[in-house]
Amino acid sequence: MDDIVKQLIEKTYLELSQGQKPQEKSRISKTVNGYIYLVAWSNASLLRVLNKKFTDSLPKSLYRLKTQSDDATRSVVANIEEGFARQTTSEYINFLGYSRASLIEEKGDVQRSLQDGILKSAPGSSLKSLGINLEDWHEALKKSVISKPDKGSYRKLEVIKGSFKFLYDPVDSLRAETLTYEIFIELINKTDWNIRKLVESLEKKLNADKKFYQVEKMRTFEKFKR
Repeated sequence: MDDIVKQLIEKTYLELSQGQKPQEKSRISKTVNGYIYLVAWSNASLLRVLNKKFTDSLPKSLYRLKTQSDDATRSVVANIEEGFARQTTSEYINFLGYSRASLIEEKGDVQRSLQDGILKSAPGSSLKSLGINLEDWHEALKKSVISKPDKGSYRKLEVIKGSFKFLYDPVDSLRAETLTYEIFIELINKTDWNIRKLVESLEKKLNADKKFYQVEKMRTFEKFKR
């Protein structure tokens, strides 16, 4: 009987010490669009733009490919954005998983487009051959987002001749026929790497948060036992 009583007492101490898991305050951003500083978001956004250039040039008979490919590349970007807004690190990681899944889907569409003769291959072609520098693109992209126009941090949205301009000429003047299989694969692989590195850093943070919580829980438990 003494053992049973002892176990019940310890169980009560443990329940009292646990309380509610503290909110992950570090996941609450002071700005709604802090994701614009992420390289993964910037590269994914470029992929969406290049893909749109490509799919807009496709014949109407390939509407299913256009719709699916446009949806996949949009999903890569949108899930990074939504994940960033989530309140917990674990939720953020889940949405990055959705983003990467859509990226793999797009990779499949690119490979099938090559196989079906829809997208050309040009060995040696690259983003650099298009004059695109990912760091310069990132800076131009950030400036195209309205966040705090009253402080002059971001330019106003501009539509020139019915088409939005990023004010980054290598992208604004890009023609669909210059896009190749190699260019898409290069950008997809770089975006995938960026997403995986972001997930790794978040997983480290999540593990650190869990260890901190466990230590604090034990400290509270010890305090109740005294």
